[in-house]
Formats: sequence, structure tokens, C-alpha cells
Amino acid sequence: MNFDLSDLRAFVAVADLASFRAASEALHLSQPALSRRVDKLEQALGFRLFERTTRKVELNAMGRAFLPRARHVLGELEAALLGMVDLSERIHGLVTVACIPSAVDNFVAGVVRDFHQRFPGIRVRLLDQTAADILLSVARSEADFGITYLGMREPDLEFEPLAAEPFVLACRPDHPLARKRRVRWAELAEHACVVLAPGSGNRLLMDQGLAHVAARPRWTCEVQHVPAQLSLIAAGVGVGAVPRLSLSGGAGASLVGIPLVEPALVRHVGIVRRRGRPAGAAAQAFHDALVAAHRRAAPDAPAAARAVPSGRTPRR
Repeated sequence: MNFDLSDLRAFVAVADLASFRAASEALHLSQPALSRRVDKLEQALGFRLFERTTRKVELNAMGRAFLPRARHVLGELEAALLGMVDLSERIHGLVTVACIPSAVDNFVAGVVRDFHQRFPGIRVRLLDQTAADILLSVARSEADFGITYLGMREPDLEFEPLAAEPFVLACRPDHPLARKRRVRWAELAEHACVVLAPGSGNRLLMDQGLAHVAARPRWTCEVQHVPAQLSLIAAGVGVGAVPRLSLSGGAGASLVGIPLVEPALVRHVGIVRRRGRPAGAAAQAFHDALVAAHRRAAPDAPAAARAVPSGRTPRR
């Protein structure tokens, strides 16, 4: 076929950035030159890869199918060069990571800072999404990998655990429950609760874990997302069960986190990737940096059991 690696790089850049203008700037090419490379690739393949309008450009079905193959070819090339030239000087490109919002502060922010110092030629795009949307982004190759708590049972995805994160009761320091060392789920039936609406990933995990608990939390207010839940709890609307990571910032930082027991529910946060899809050199480098940073933070714990510091210690 009459195309070369520069044509593949042009295609991947446009696919990643969804813009010929942004891709031309990233590759230091003029837009006409970039368009010629993409046109050349499409002519060689015999089918179009993008749907173009005056307002946007996006992959069509053939483009979505071809994108992981193009990434694989470019990744193999980068991998072949690693033994010849120092990694930090060779790797360039874009890494797209989809992650639950609580993971940005607790897992990703520090890694991105250090990663840019080591690999200045690699840009990192973060997609802060719900757990369900992350699975879709990874499955559709819109993200190189995701950081989430769903995906362990998906046949087309691989799940690599990073931390076991318990659910805790979030309440104001002046709430009567704030003086307890632990709280049973059944006790929440006696208090006003702010809960997550059915359909969210966290609500799904809690409903499954509490299937055999007779007394369930009595909800006063229902919300869609954890940040809204924490804001209402901080305002005194009620108490609520939240993942421990969520208490590390924002409205959660002002709240007390108390272990919930009988049963103790845990969500496993980890890295989810498409099964059998080789990672490009840039994506693999960021993945390795993320895993290494987490291991340094908790060197004595196995990956699936490492926990991240929570909010305030409850009163006794």
C-alpha cells in the first residue's frame, strides 16, 4: 500500500484531537499538508476514515475500527526504538486516560506532574467521567486506558487492581454519629440520608452488597453524583455513604469519615484496558509511572489491598 508512518501519525493525531487544526499544531504541519497525509492514507486503504463537517471532524465506523491497528503499528515502532535511544528523548505523543473524578486528585495529579518532567514530549489528556462512561471510552478506543472501579467482569476488558477502597459514612463533625468508631448500615434507617440515585456505579455496588440487609438507609435527598452528595451532607441535609477517596478534597474535606460495617463494603479501584490491545509506547510509559507511584505510596501492601488516606479520623 502506498502510505507511510507519517500518514499514520497524521491520522492518529486527528483522531485523538478531533480537529485538523489542533493536529496540525501538534505535528508542526500546515493544515493542507496534514489533510494531504490523511487523504493519502484513505486513498491507499480504499475507504474514508472520518466524517467531516464545517464544524467538526469525527471517526466513522471504519476509522474507529482502524484506529487501534494504527496505534499498534506506531507503538511497535516506538518500542523498537527504545533500545537505540533514551526513552525520555524518543517518545512523543498523546496519552488519553479516562478516570473517575476522585482518582484525579488521589491517583493521577502527582503522576502527571512528575511524568511531564521526565517525558516533556508526551501530552496527557484526562477524561473525568462516570464509571460506566469510562468502560465505553476504553471499549471504543477513545481512551488508552481507564481508572475506575467497574470492569472486572467485562469479557473484552482487563482490570488491574490498584487499591481496595471502603465505603464510609460521611457526616458533619457536629452530627451525633460523628462520635462513633463505626456505624452499622442498619443504623442509617434512623437518620436522614443523602443517597446516590439508582443507575450510578457506586449505588450499584452498594445495592449488591446490601441485598441481605433488612434495614436500609432512609433517604431524605437523592442525587446523581458524589460531589453533590457531599455538598448536601456538608450543608446539614443528612448523612451518606461515600467512597473514602471522596473525602480528600472539596466539600468532603470538612466531613468526618466513619467505617461502615455489617457488612463492610469495598470497591476496588484499578486500571482497565481493552483485552489483547497492545499499548503504545507513550501510553505504556504513563501506565508504568502510575503503577510505580502507587507502589511507592504503599510499598508493603499488595496491589489489590492498598488503600488511600481518607478524611478526618472520627471522634471517639
